[in-house]
Amino acid sequence: MAKNLLEQLREMTVVVADTGDLQAIETFKPRDATTNPSLITAAAQMPQYQDIVDDTLKGARATLGQSASSAEVVSLAFDRLAVSFGLKILDIIPGRVSTEVDARLSYDTEATIAKGRELIAQYEEKGVSKDRILIKIASTWEGIKAAEVLEKEGIHCNLTLLFGLHQAIACAEAGITLISPFVGRILDWYKKDTGRDSYEPAEDPGVISVTDVYNYYKKFGYKTEVMGASFRNIGEITELAGCDLLTISPSLLGELQSTEGDLPRKLDPAKAAGQAIEKITVDKATFDRMHADNRMATEKLSEGIDGFTKALETLETLLAERLASLEG
Repeated sequence: MAKNLLEQLREMTVVVADTGDLQAIETFKPRDATTNPSLITAAAQMPQYQDIVDDTLKGARATLGQSASSAEVVSLAFDRLAVSFGLKILDIIPGRVSTEVDARLSYDTEATIAKGRELIAQYEEKGVSKDRILIKIASTWEGIKAAEVLEKEGIHCNLTLLFGLHQAIACAEAGITLISPFVGRILDWYKKDTGRDSYEPAEDPGVISVTDVYNYYKKFGYKTEVMGASFRNIGEITELAGCDLLTISPSLLGELQSTEGDLPRKLDPAKAAGQAIEKITVDKATFDRMHADNRMATEKLSEGIDGFTKALETLETLLAERLASLEG
């Protein structure tokens, strides 16, 4: 019987679910799962996950006591909620979950290190090994430096909001476990900037960007894994077949599962090894210069941090309202 595209993709790439929706994770049975502030905020508003939100708020109140203010309880519950969802996800998947550091700390190395350690401590308190957690951090220079410290402590990191080769090289040189270059958001920027309605998958700027990163890593033997993220259509996914990992939304996983056809491997370490690629050493000055020269990466990184920050603010409001409702 002919295999669908999802089955074929799984033979060459680790498929990851990009969602906080536990039912979707049950349906597609990925090895790993990723979340971000927008996904957690969305899941927290679904009626079927009200108990996770309520239990997290009640647990925060129990920890702090009746004398603590509502604001203090909400703050603690906010810190714990992503881990609460992460724990539920880990009950379903065999692999790792990515849990994100507060986006508002993206330019603060020391605060990011402290928050990464705190998230791992919450998981370990619940009996989860740190090998099953990826601490998700924005790919600012400060975030990369924070992740470098965490990696040396055995805390694995996933560097997100990655749009340029300079970010990818800095991550690899810092010994980061995994990066998440954003395919669809790169496409969004180019469509807006050029006024084009669409790109063929092979010439999609996001696909080209991730292909370049993958080939660079494999050419120079970096151990950092490449996980393409933020897809807009299945053409982008099939064009990156063979990438180390791809994190895919439930709607696109469903489309891949219901689509028949042949899926050839596009990314291959052997092909990358034969390419003529110049090696670049990225220190802070080089990073800053390459970032400033890359208008797309500059704008999308800033926009991504702003977007995640807004999602976090929405979540804080939602938790405050729910606590008021619970405690009358």
